[in-house]
Amino acid sequence: MPGHRTRWMTTAILTTTAAVAAALTLTSCSDDDTPSSVASQAASAFASATAKAGQQLDDIQGGVNAKGAIRLGDPTTDSDGRTTVEVTAENTTDSTKSFGVQINFRDEGGNLLDANVVTVSDVAAGKTGKGTVRSTRELGGDVRTEVARAVRY
Repeated sequence: MPGHRTRWMTTAILTTTAAVAAALTLTSCSDDDTPSSVASQAASAFASATAKAGQQLDDIQGGVNAKGAIRLGDPTTDSDGRTTVEVTAENTTDSTKSFGVQINFRDEGGNLLDANVVTVSDVAAGKTGKGTVRSTRELGGDVRTEVARAVRY
């Protein structure tokens, strides 16, 4: 039931994002608001979000590594200020498959800004399927995207 899994992944990502935002808000109210402490807390929160996204892919039963079967388009900014990128998954098997793909959003210095998971469902044998992944918040500057992990199932 790839459709069910897609809704579950989206809900989990949104829940994680809300938790990260709450953590950042709470920590920004502390007495230790030095730039380095806030940056450290933000890095820790994003590492946690990335781990959560990775866990979603780990939960897929019978999946195989498909990172080489994924291509990304150029990142763009949508009308809400969020970064989006088109994900193309190539199914080289002889049966219909779905793909779970974790995309990392990084700044020009390579620092992790955000991470999200997209599902490209029901790609026919020998065909490609497309999906769009969207950052969970507005990202500034020159945003670069990368495939962190991909699972075919």
